[in-house]
Amino acid sequence: MTPAIEFLKDNRVPFELVEYEHLEKGAQFAAEAIGMPVEQTIKTLIVDLSPKKHVVVLMPGSKNISFKALAEARGAKRAAMVSMDMAERLTGYLVGGISPFGTKRPLEVVMDASLMTFEKVAINGGKRGVMLIMRPTDVARVTHAQVMDL
Repeated sequence: MTPAIEFLKDNRVPFELVEYEHLEKGAQFAAEAIGMPVEQTIKTLIVDLSPKKHVVVLMPGSKNISFKALAEARGAKRAAMVSMDMAERLTGYLVGGISPFGTKRPLEVVMDASLMTFEKVAINGGKRGVMLIMRPTDVARVTHAQVMDL
């Protein structure tokens, strides 16, 4: 059991656990492995908002983040991905298995609004090869996510 799964259970958030063989990093591979459209598969990104504020960004696997839009919306000078090392230190998870639930350090969450159009989404469960199928409204609610167009 991962900290992400423990967090969801503690908060009584419904989810379905799906495991797959993690042969390759990335939302496209994970989506194909679990048989879900890539646009319904969430990639969890750790972003540095200058000056020195880190946020979790939840994006559809089929989209790229607009760092400019994120920085403007959050009142930051700029936004950029953190290093893999930093992402792992901040979350306590390995890259390829990073979840927004049960992170080592509490981090604010920003979620792309397009994810809210789906009944169910797939999101990392805190370990490579572990995905959680759940309602996007539950993801947003339990993480206190700011939902916006990214």
